[in-house]
Formats: sequence, C-alpha cells, structure tokens
Amino acid sequence: MFSSQDEYWMRQALMMAEDARQAGEVPVGAVLVLGDEVIAQGFNCPISRLDPSAHAEMIALRRGAEKISNYRLLHTTLYVTLEPCIMCAGAMVHARIQRLVYGALDPRAGAVVSRARILDQEFLNHRVEYAGGLMAAECGEILTAFFRERR
Repeated sequence: MFSSQDEYWMRQALMMAEDARQAGEVPVGAVLVLGDEVIAQGFNCPISRLDPSAHAEMIALRRGAEKISNYRLLHTTLYVTLEPCIMCAGAMVHARIQRLVYGALDPRAGAVVSRARILDQEFLNHRVEYAGGLMAAECGEILTAFFRERR
C-alpha cells in the first residue's frame, strides 16, 4: 500500500511537524511532491500568523501553487502527518492534487474518514486518491507529546 518513497516523504513531513512544535504551534507538517521533487512544504502556524487558515496543508498548497505558477496542482501528492480537516480537504479538491497520504487519524475533526468523508462526495468535480495510516504511531506521538507538555 505504501512505498519506501512514501515513507521518505512522510519523514520530511514529520520534520516540518517538529518545526511547528518548536514554534509553539500544534505539530502538523505537510510536504507537497511533484514527481520526485518537493515543490512546497509547510507546518501549522495559525497562532504566529494570526490566520485561522494557516494549517500545514494550506501553507504547502499555497507555496506549491506559487512555485509552479498555477493554482492547479495536478499530478502532485500531499503528505501530511495528521488527517486533514474539512477546510484542507476542500482546498485539496480545488487544487486538483492527485493523491493525499496522511499519518495519524484525527478522531475529533478528521474530514477524510474519521468525522466526514469529504473526498468521497459524489458531487465534487475532482477525486483525490487517499491513503491514511502511514507512520501513524510516529505522527500521533508528536501530537500526544505536545499536548501532554501543555497540560
């Protein structure tokens, strides 16, 4: 189901999550890949940017669009350490990413399989392939440790 390349890119996303943690943000990281090249990456930063939309996925999608000078991110794969929320799942559809690979489930707000199945809605004009659970334990642990430290 997952390749060694998938694991490699998820490790890169985990490094971005660590950057978020060090910045005092919820540790979620994302990496956007086209072919064998990272075209963008991002980590959660809504607190520091005073921007509720500054999720890791949104940062990566914005930067990716800027990098290729196109809001359509065709043939890309987005690696993210946590199951995306409704906002981020919707943005992936609008950006026309090809594939999403995520780590840990988000039972509270996940919009891919946990709380809603946004990417499976038949009315959408684009289908995003998705697979979850890659390195889920590692992706979940960075979040668990972050919130444990906060309590």
